[in-house]
Amino acid sequence: MSRWSDENGGLDFGLLALRLMLAVAMGAHGLTQVFGLFGGADMAHFGKLLADYGFSHNIEFLTWLTGITEVGGGLLLALGLFTPLAAAGLLGVGISAVRVKWSGGLFGSTGPGFELELTLAVMAFTLLLTGPGWYALDRNTAWRQKPLGFAVGGLIISVCAAAAVGSLF
Repeated sequence: MSRWSDENGGLDFGLLALRLMLAVAMGAHGLTQVFGLFGGADMAHFGKLLADYGFSHNIEFLTWLTGITEVGGGLLLALGLFTPLAAAGLLGVGISAVRVKWSGGLFGSTGPGFELELTLAVMAFTLLLTGPGWYALDRNTAWRQKPLGFAVGGLIISVCAAAAVGSLF
């Protein structure tokens, strides 16, 4: 019997689609920052952008940390490997991005809006709560079969990481 005809087949395909879309969006964004791919700017431009958002300490480290988290998290999500860690990392980036754009309002009425960042963060949070689904290298792990405990741990990591970025940088 095929996986599609199983009771959760649609759910598993939905989680695969969600994982791949978040992986592409965040991974490609990281590649534009780190390597200037897809017509994007490079690390120096991203560092200037972070400075414009109010970050003032260790900006070069923060640019690398953000870029590597986006690329690495995107790659891991695409594979469905270490999904709680990947989702937690991307959620932390999303929380930080929403925080720095918060004053602009959701749709940017008084500055850059944060609707895209919020959407990506909620996608990461959803994967943290649900696990990767059947079509993942993680399919036989505890975090796929019972993801809630790992989700709580991942959420704590995400929030603490975003708080640390806000206070250290």
